[in-house]
Amino acid sequence: MEKLLEQFSLGLFFWMLVIFVGLIFLLKKFAWKPILNAVNEREEGIKNALLSAENAKKEMQNLKSDNEKLLAEARAERDAMMKEAREIREKMINDAKIEAQTQGEKMIEQAKAAIESEKNAAMADLKNQVSSLSLSIAEKILKDELSNKEAQTKIVEKMLDEVKLN
Repeated sequence: MEKLLEQFSLGLFFWMLVIFVGLIFLLKKFAWKPILNAVNEREEGIKNALLSAENAKKEMQNLKSDNEKLLAEARAERDAMMKEAREIREKMINDAKIEAQTQGEKMIEQAKAAIESEKNAAMADLKNQVSSLSLSIAEKILKDELSNKEAQTKIVEKMLDEVKLN
């Protein structure tokens, strides 16, 4: 440090001071404003980016809540559709049961009518057989009556016994 003090020159100091002040003046006039402007622009850009990020975050939250609402609505609609489908299925099953029951009743009625028809046909056939049997008995009785009275009585009794057995 002593060496520095010994070599100190006032002229050199003066010119260094003039150059330094000139350099500061030039920097202030030409470099300081562009540097400050660049820093301010950068600061504004960062603020805008932060605001944009915050707005994007809010928008994302809004979209998320909208999506949740849409999902809830979709679920509610799906549940309503499922309920409606179940009701339609149950109605179809009940309608099918009623239709089957109606068809079954119709078939039973048709079967009863067929049975009644067969019964009437059988009764008519039985009546025809009884009438033909009666005619044949009468014919035999008439033949026997003309020939023998005792034989006629026996034949009538025999035929009456046969008729009771059937």
